[in-house]
Amino acid sequence: MNQRTRPWHRLLAIAIGSMVFAVFAPTVVQAAAPPTLQSLSETTTKLQVSIDTTWVLLSGFLVFFMQTSFAMLEAGLIRQRSVVNALLENFINAAVTILAWWAIGFGIAFGTSAGGFFGIDNFFLSQLPSADGSYPLGAPGSTAAINTYTLFFFQFAFAATACIITTGSMLGRTDFIGDLIYSAIVGAIAYPIIVHWAWNYNGWLSKLSYHDFAGGSVVHTVGGWTALIGAYLLGPRPDRPAWGTLPPAHNLGLATLGTMILWFGWYGFNPGSTLGTVNTGLIGLVTINTTLAAGAGPLSAIIFRYIRIGKWDLVYCLNGSLAGLVAITAACAYVAPWAAVLIGLTAGILVVLGVDLLESLHIDDPVGAFSVHGINGMMGILSIGLLGQAELTLNKKAGLFLGGGFDLLGVQLLGVVAIAVFTVSFAFLMYGGLKAIGHLRVNPEADRIGIDAYEHGASVWPDVYPVEKFIEEENHTNTPGVSTFENE
Repeated sequence: MNQRTRPWHRLLAIAIGSMVFAVFAPTVVQAAAPPTLQSLSETTTKLQVSIDTTWVLLSGFLVFFMQTSFAMLEAGLIRQRSVVNALLENFINAAVTILAWWAIGFGIAFGTSAGGFFGIDNFFLSQLPSADGSYPLGAPGSTAAINTYTLFFFQFAFAATACIITTGSMLGRTDFIGDLIYSAIVGAIAYPIIVHWAWNYNGWLSKLSYHDFAGGSVVHTVGGWTALIGAYLLGPRPDRPAWGTLPPAHNLGLATLGTMILWFGWYGFNPGSTLGTVNTGLIGLVTINTTLAAGAGPLSAIIFRYIRIGKWDLVYCLNGSLAGLVAITAACAYVAPWAAVLIGLTAGILVVLGVDLLESLHIDDPVGAFSVHGINGMMGILSIGLLGQAELTLNKKAGLFLGGGFDLLGVQLLGVVAIAVFTVSFAFLMYGGLKAIGHLRVNPEADRIGIDAYEHGASVWPDVYPVEKFIEEENHTNTPGVSTFENE
């Protein structure tokens, strides 16, 4: 038979518990050491590094996602017979670049400097965690307060972007093996050398206080000039319209979606280049300037184009936005918002004139890569020398138009010229070598039946337009006398 617990039993239990607590509580309290200023400082530092690492990784993921949008944009702007080739080249670019960047590129870019020109260590990510399990911070040439692997990944995403810009100008007629080779060389040597000059704190341009916040010259100018030389040496795509008339795009919906994703990805490119979250005002300024330039560029491009042809041109609108984004990339941390609008408006007009220039020179650039990235990358660098705010620049000097004289503009101009001369020279050697071994331009048969059919045996719409049908039609319609390009 159950009985209720008597009240005195409860009181006894409470009393015993109180005695135990009184005896052992001081020991428990003493077991946890009281916080000190040093321990609080260490905890705060660890927390800040953790937040910065998360920020940089998320930004790097956004930049890497731009590979998707480049593939969509390029596939949309070219002819149907080359879409599979464009998609594969965009995809394989990331695979080749990560290995090249790991093996050689990262060490050349951020390794210990040899005279300010290139790095000489940290190849193959040779810095391993220490015996206590802690990970090394940054790299010999970087002051970023994040671990080496995080910095490596973020910078890899930039390297992949520089390589993919090159692919855009050479679509539809590049030998696939040649594509693999030049992607590896750009990711391992050509791009990292410029990174070392400008972003390694011991680089010769960096020591001159050269300003390029997020890669207007390091990424976009390098990619643009390399793309231009490749397009020039390749020659035009087969059966393209007369110069001055661009070949029709394959899918403008795909191109538009790709451009919108690129705009989104740029919020990793520019704000992420702060490499930390301590200065929230700087992140805000960079974000606003990026958005203003991205909005101003398409407006000036589409209006300028309308004045000339009387039509609202979607392709030029898309490229105008990209031009604005490229132009503000270097300057986004160093100019006021009103200047970002001016830079974007200028970029939109320059991209139209740039396409005209290349058409007049008979250089076939299917996606306008040099006009978008090369011309406006350089313009963005020079805009810092013209419109830079003394309160924002690294050396606290204002641009020429704001009363700062030629000091800042002179360094910016020196950097633009040096990077262009090196990149053009390197590109000629690289592509010249590929041409000499027969791996620059695809076989002439690919010009006749289409590169997708020849190189990949595939069609982007196999259930709508099988590759076999296309080859059969080409065989029936191709007439003697139609020029083809020699196998390079």
